[in-house]
Amino acid sequence: MTLLHELFSGHVPAPYLRRFWRNCLASLACLVIIAGPGCEKQKTTDAGRGAAEVTVVTATPKDTPVTFEYIAQVQSSRQVNIQARVNGFLEKRVYTEGSIVKEGQTLFLMDQKPFKAQLDQAMAALAEQQAALEVARKNLGRVKPLAAANALSQKELDDATGQFQTASAAVAQAKAVVEQAALNLSYTVIKSPVDGITSYAQQADGTYLNPGNSQLTTVAVLSPSYVNFSLSENDRLRYHTEVTKGLLRQPEGENYVAEIVLSNGSVFPHRGEVTFLNPMFNPQTGTFLIRVTVDNPEGWLVPNEFVRIHLKGALRPNAILIPQRAVQQSAKGHFVWVVDKENKVEPRPVMLGDAYENDWFVNEGISAGDQVVVDGTLTLHPGASVKATPYVEKTKAPEAAPSGTTPSKSGK
Repeated sequence: MTLLHELFSGHVPAPYLRRFWRNCLASLACLVIIAGPGCEKQKTTDAGRGAAEVTVVTATPKDTPVTFEYIAQVQSSRQVNIQARVNGFLEKRVYTEGSIVKEGQTLFLMDQKPFKAQLDQAMAALAEQQAALEVARKNLGRVKPLAAANALSQKELDDATGQFQTASAAVAQAKAVVEQAALNLSYTVIKSPVDGITSYAQQADGTYLNPGNSQLTTVAVLSPSYVNFSLSENDRLRYHTEVTKGLLRQPEGENYVAEIVLSNGSVFPHRGEVTFLNPMFNPQTGTFLIRVTVDNPEGWLVPNEFVRIHLKGALRPNAILIPQRAVQQSAKGHFVWVVDKENKVEPRPVMLGDAYENDWFVNEGISAGDQVVVDGTLTLHPGASVKATPYVEKTKAPEAAPSGTTPSKSGK
């Protein structure tokens, strides 16, 4: 402040005054040299900034097939509990646990000796009753003509007839006992009633079987197999609404084709069809049960495993698809940038449907012919001018098929 005061008061010596003004001029020259090109460059940049370059797709309605995917669980179409039907000792297991068996194949053998003895006893009792019946028949044959000639009384005839009928009933009863004894003996050979895959043996050899431990194993039919999945109440109502509005067209007769995807991503070679829709709502899970029946001759599908199921056959008529990357998110919901006839952009709120590969179905907000921005959205603002070029989706290079994609019985 002292130098400035002396400068403006005129008390600074001349040499110092000349040096001061020389330094000021030198500083001003430096500022001009440094600031001049930068300012010019900024002006050039501002003046050269043109329309933003973006890529766009033209909204084109077309009939598009859709696929619905669900998590499902495999179930045997017929799972049979193999149980002992008589009390006795389990002699041995004659099948290999976990193997596939045929109908009529023997699984277990029980000790037959007590049952053979019961059958022999019953047959002996039957022979005795048959002999008594023969005596009663001959006696009745002699009494009838004598009674007709009044040589014997009516009472004697009635007694002979009653003895014959009693003997006949006794023979019938003895035959029933023999038949039951024969059945019990046959129950000691426990066979599979179906073709299927077996479970483990639940009782060890030598165990005494009774109603409390009669369960021996299970046999599950593999072909056909059931594939069960659940449809939520919200999805059911949404599908119904889309069908009513014409946004979704179901296949003729609602005959969806079911494609099954295994846990390793491979597609099961046999297609299935929906055979049962449970009309009863499950309040515990909030879902409806749907069943698909599929042939499984090779036994690749096993009970209780989880798979994915694709239901095909539905169609979205005149559907509009846009790439997923074109959709933006704001506090008010989803929107896209749309280019107008003057090559300016405006945000457009949209209502999205399901995903389709790398695209979204647009239910509301986009009309046929609209130019939707895909790339270059970060610098856009309402009314901004753009230079639009068609969007070209990048295609993936073909990849070698991964090993182990073919289903097998040992692993999927």
